[in-house]
Amino acid sequence: MTEFLVELYVPRTDSAGADDAARRFAGAAAGLTAEGRSIELVRSIFVPADETCFLLVSATSAEDVRETAMRASVPFDHLGEASADHHAIGGS
Repeated sequence: MTEFLVELYVPRTDSAGADDAARRFAGAAAGLTAEGRSIELVRSIFVPADETCFLLVSATSAEDVRETAMRASVPFDHLGEASADHHAIGGS
């Protein structure tokens, strides 16, 4: 599976809206997975200062991510493939 980053606009004062969008997305992802399409919300990150919420999604295709967002009524501004290469910065 591939990781994708979904970026959506959420007003800085609406952290509940960010949580709600993530819950709706996860629910729709579970529905698609039950239909035999593998998709999972890995993590959501809300950045109030930038009025942005990021959803890290593991899926077979970008089309599955788009379908999940549509079913969840989660409009997004950008969708891109994320790098699966994780490196720690700093540390000992």
